[in-house]
Amino acid sequence: MPQITEIFFDCDNTLVLSEELAFEACADLANEILEKHNISDRYTGDQLIQDFVGQNFRGMMVSLQAKYKFEMTKEELEGYVKEEENRVIAKLEAKAEPCVGVMPELEKLSESKKYGLAVVSSSALRRVKASIKKVGQDKFFEEDAVYSAATSLPTPTSKPDPAIYLHALKERNKKPGEVVAIEDSKSGSLSAIRAGIPVIGYVGSYNGDSKQQEMAKVLTDLGVKVIMKDWSEFEDCLAQIERA
Repeated sequence: MPQITEIFFDCDNTLVLSEELAFEACADLANEILEKHNISDRYTGDQLIQDFVGQNFRGMMVSLQAKYKFEMTKEELEGYVKEEENRVIAKLEAKAEPCVGVMPELEKLSESKKYGLAVVSSSALRRVKASIKKVGQDKFFEEDAVYSAATSLPTPTSKPDPAIYLHALKERNKKPGEVVAIEDSKSGSLSAIRAGIPVIGYVGSYNGDSKQQEMAKVLTDLGVKVIMKDWSEFEDCLAQIERA
């Protein structure tokens, strides 16, 4: 097996505790859209997370239109995508915090200089960069080592489409076997797996033991190589993949 030389990090709820804040803003906007289309259902942030975790807002809106059988024009969708980005960034810049225990691991990786580090996210580039800057993680990632399925590709997409991972591999000049991805969601893990990249499944951001165990099973069933419940386990998880 080729040596691991690069680590790809998902951002939301893997590096930064951002999903809950983002979904609050998303739910407000999704409810405005449903109301505009005379649909009586309403979402809380938690309900949106359950239905659409791992998807970016564009992906959510495509799913929402399919679920409720209404259509938005391309212009309307693009307007909402930009509005959602602005609202989420405002919330993140006010309240975002790093995932528990991730900062010491990033420090160690940065000091060791053994691996290249990149962020590979479904979220818009402005949002990802605002998130990592707010929590002081931007110093660990070069400016051009942050990739967004919503922004970095010729055609915007969302995980579980592997396009963003394939793009990151090409940009970083890496083969899939030289990289490990760290993902917390089903769609994110599938995206990396479909690109041929081994995955460490991080479940530490889920609330409660039962939810963490449930997600660990979901991710393992998908083909995730190792489950990480806490960032303190990272070195052991990486070593397991390197030995495989």
